Amino acid sequence: MKRAPYGTGWPENAGLIGHPAVSPQWARFLLYAPETEPFRGNWRYWCHRTPRTFPLTQRRERQKSGMLMKKPDPIPSSEITPHSLYVNRRKFLAGVAGLVGAAAVPGAVWAHGRRDGLPVQQAFQDATDELGDELTPWEDVTSYNNFYEFGTGKEDPARYAGEFRTRPWTVKIEGHVNKPGDYALDDLLRPHTIEDRIYRLRCVEAWSMVIPWRGFALADLIKRVEPTGSAKYVEFRTLLDPEQMPGQRRPILDWPYVEGLRMDEAMHPLTLLATGLYGRDLPNQNGAPLRLVVPWKYGFKSAKSIVSIRFVEEQPINSWQAANAREYGFYSNVNPEVDHPRWSQGRERRIGEFRRRPTLMFNGYADEVGHLYAGMDLAKRY
Repeated sequence: MKRAPYGTGWPENAGLIGHPAVSPQWARFLLYAPETEPFRGNWRYWCHRTPRTFPLTQRRERQKSGMLMKKPDPIPSSEITPHSLYVNRRKFLAGVAGLVGAAAVPGAVWAHGRRDGLPVQQAFQDATDELGDELTPWEDVTSYNNFYEFGTGKEDPARYAGEFRTRPWTVKIEGHVNKPGDYALDDLLRPHTIEDRIYRLRCVEAWSMVIPWRGFALADLIKRVEPTGSAKYVEFRTLLDPEQMPGQRRPILDWPYVEGLRMDEAMHPLTLLATGLYGRDLPNQNGAPLRLVVPWKYGFKSAKSIVSIRFVEEQPINSWQAANAREYGFYSNVNPEVDHPRWSQGRERRIGEFRRRPTLMFNGYADEVGHLYAGMDLAKRY
């Protein structure tokens, strides 16, 4: 097995010796990491993996069973580096209480009120989701993102979306509806009551967060625009603007980003059109000014920076399904019993925690949404 000579293979790792988050054993491994291993130069990936989960170990086991393994493509879309565990779990700032009671039901809903002048987390200091899980800190929610329109790195959206213009903003409602039109964002939002809802977010990459979103039920908008009987699905499209979105200058996906829901999924009361998080307007890197949140599905189903909502008769082909249908389906429900072709979905790493935790069926919302998929083969309709 070919290994990189000391000091010549991946010199960016040389400074890791003595780093408080990297043991001497891991630092030495990174300096001599074999070329056959993916992400060999990324210490945040390697220093938090255990020997039993090494891709190399998995590769050897599969070779013994007769399976042919090949070297992965560079930077595969779904094997992005897990969030570094050197981030210590943060204690929330002391402040206003009174939100805990709202967390007793899925979604933890309460009417949005003004919180001007408060530190961003203070109004949520005691809030949890309905399972008692703490919120993911603002700093992590807004700095660790998948938003490929701004780049494939987790820090890219926060780095490159700062000048992204979200006003003026227009959303086109089209397709099989009685009230189509180009709606200015303020006009689109004005009739709706904005609420704060705490949801778990589970990424297909096996990491997760707990986020206090702000928005309104998508069902309310759907009722307002009056879809016809021909509307069986709802398709969402993200803004196409390579000048503002540098990631769109590369053919990572077939831009613009497209997602879709079955009509009953879109009408479900948990499905949210989000306009903010932590009681404030959405940061650009989190999908401003309008994004979809579907908490029982993998995160890539939640289209960001939406400019088109189209009611259609045929099932849309979503962007990741078009890119790799073997790995990404239309439904993309969180399901610990159906693994991704390249890794297990049985466990996940909550951002800010060291150990992995079991993944819950439908991300813990099975009682609310399980009936939508009664009788379906979830292994085939993934």
